[in-house]
Amino acid sequence: MACLGVLLFAVGARCRWVVVLVTLLLSFAVPPASAARLSEFLPRVQPGEIFPGADRIGPPQGDPPLAPVFAMDRLVGHVWLNTDVTDATGYSGKPIAIVVAADTDGVIRGISLMEHHEPIVLIGIPQHRIIGALNHLVGAAMGPVARGEQRPPQADIVSGATVTVLVIADSVVRSTVKLLRAGRLGVVPAGATPGSALPQVQAVPTLAPGPGEVHDWDSLLGDGSIRRLHLSIGEVNEAFARSGNQAAADNPEPGDPDDTFIDLYAAPVSVPTVGRSLLGEAAYERLASRLQPGQQAILVAGEGAYSFKGSGYVRGGIFDRVQLVQDGRTLRFRDRDHTRLGDIAAAGAPRLPEIGLFIVPPDFGLDPVEPWQLQLLVQRATGARDKAFLTFELGYRLPDQYLVRPPPPALAPTPAAAPAQPSPSVGAGPETATQGPLDEPLWQRIWWSKTSDIGVTAFALMILTGIFFFQDQLVRRPKLYRWVRRGFLLWTLVWLGWYANAQLSVVNVLTFTNSLLTGFNWDYFLTAPLIFVLWCGVAAALIFWGRGVFCGWLCPFGALQELLATVAQALRVPQLTLPWGLHERLWPIKYVIFLVLFGVSFHSIGMAEQMAEVEPFKTAIILKFIRDWPFTLYAVALLLAGLFVERFFCRYLCPLGAALAIPGRMRTFEWLKRWPECGSPCQRCARECPVQSIHPEGNINPNECIYCMHCQELYRAEDRCPHNIQRRLKREKQIAMSAVPLPGAKGPKTIITRTAAKGDVPTALGQ
Repeated sequence: MACLGVLLFAVGARCRWVVVLVTLLLSFAVPPASAARLSEFLPRVQPGEIFPGADRIGPPQGDPPLAPVFAMDRLVGHVWLNTDVTDATGYSGKPIAIVVAADTDGVIRGISLMEHHEPIVLIGIPQHRIIGALNHLVGAAMGPVARGEQRPPQADIVSGATVTVLVIADSVVRSTVKLLRAGRLGVVPAGATPGSALPQVQAVPTLAPGPGEVHDWDSLLGDGSIRRLHLSIGEVNEAFARSGNQAAADNPEPGDPDDTFIDLYAAPVSVPTVGRSLLGEAAYERLASRLQPGQQAILVAGEGAYSFKGSGYVRGGIFDRVQLVQDGRTLRFRDRDHTRLGDIAAAGAPRLPEIGLFIVPPDFGLDPVEPWQLQLLVQRATGARDKAFLTFELGYRLPDQYLVRPPPPALAPTPAAAPAQPSPSVGAGPETATQGPLDEPLWQRIWWSKTSDIGVTAFALMILTGIFFFQDQLVRRPKLYRWVRRGFLLWTLVWLGWYANAQLSVVNVLTFTNSLLTGFNWDYFLTAPLIFVLWCGVAAALIFWGRGVFCGWLCPFGALQELLATVAQALRVPQLTLPWGLHERLWPIKYVIFLVLFGVSFHSIGMAEQMAEVEPFKTAIILKFIRDWPFTLYAVALLLAGLFVERFFCRYLCPLGAALAIPGRMRTFEWLKRWPECGSPCQRCARECPVQSIHPEGNINPNECIYCMHCQELYRAEDRCPHNIQRRLKREKQIAMSAVPLPGAKGPKTIITRTAAKGDVPTALGQ
């Protein structure tokens, strides 16, 4: 951070007008949050479709706005827009607008997808699959969820659009719970009747004081201190058969139906008796010293054919097969919450191969005296990319022997007739304090789940920064330079592109520009953390080096083109060099494409996103060529062209490269060195530039340069750069002249010779 501050200070010292301009632009470019949009979508909603049996929708009322739904003259429920109540930002950086309908009992009756800009849905996954996954929320009673009596309903996961489905389902559940807790949907709390005063709140039980006792395994299992979920292979196969997914049913789990699929145990070891029994005295004391006041810890153990840890724990630091649920809130554990245990200290405990201690983050606020659930997500492959998912639940309620229940308070007299009070708005008054982590933005949960990926990306950006700052030392070692470059490009393609799907696109530029005009919100862009981190890095690099940092090093599709071209050149595929006049006139095509997309985005961002299919990034990188044949054929054709004309797409068609070239002109420093002879008479760098970004007169065009550093390697080469060759020959001549003995001089002669290998330093041989 200190180095970054010094660098920013240096930049600011040289171009204070840029800093001032950016500050002014940011101060005016961030308008307040956009207004409610329910009225905009209501004309497109048919009452009977969004709410079966309804025939009329009234005008929106309140803040956030809710529209009453009627059957004849009878109020049957309300409809609202999810984004008016809570955040619903997808991968595109734009909110996903969903109209939700619920009856007066808090049961979801209909969901209608009104507007989205999700690229993965626009281009690869049919929209009906997303809608089908959400239909599982219809019919769910949300009143018990709002009261913490039941877990929230889960939408089916769609492979390839997991985050999109999670965002939509989260916003539907979260908005409904908020409205229920605010009293906006007309739901009568448990124990009350319409028109009556609310019952007195019952006394809340607390944990019993004391150090706790030590019990054996069978005692803890018998009294419910430890809860168990046992699934056989036959039970899991039957569950998938009943799910209605024929592809999953046709791919059963191998093995005997009576064999154990998983035997799962869970217990709250932050409760003294349970913790001392299962962990042992010393381990429990160490755990207690780590926990903050009110923080909880859970022991999870299991055995069988199915691991509760899952592959995601190894790959990205998140446990993708278990999650904690309480009061309508969900928590997925991360590796920093987890400690692996070798065994269980309780007498008679079985030796289980997987034992994990999970510390619940304080912001989740797990209440040990209230019921909670540990959900097990069982996945089954149904195709090359598709998976089916089923959820099994291990419910937990703390046994009464660990609780102290105070006597109930005396009932206060009920007023005969209390005047009706207006319903509070969501987020106002004391209701806000009771919602706690339910109001945590989804982007924060996504960032926590991607901690490892963010760390890898940030570390790679640091390495790339070092490469650029110490490029002179690197290019002096040609072999090392070539290995470093190819290794980094391979990482960019495989990890950044195919694994993390962190491919920047011109769609990001169009979305950001459009958001400045329609209501800017950082939450829109924080949902995809790797994309956000990369854009921050690219923005900083534009000031120092221009667009070449991204185009030449961080673009997965560009890396794919260059690596394929390297293989083609090794196989002696003929390389075509376009005449300079034609090559120069093909450059503007990508700028024209970008300007067309930019103009269309002001009319319709959705249309511009579809036209942005000129980029093959989604086909080749995000969807890995698993797509309809026209898109695949287009991407393959561009890659084939790149085998003969290196980086063909980057040179002439890439709208993102054109978009980055415009602000790239603001770069502060000039790092690429040139000799006076470059261009006149020497043309070697121009001829060998992989993308022909060097003009015949020797100038490097920064708008086209991908900063591959090949010209800098030539600049330092003693045996290939004509300027360096001439300097070396002069130096050798001077050394040879100084070594010739004077006439009549006596003594040994020194003969100057030079090895034949690439102009090594002349070697002096004895007589």
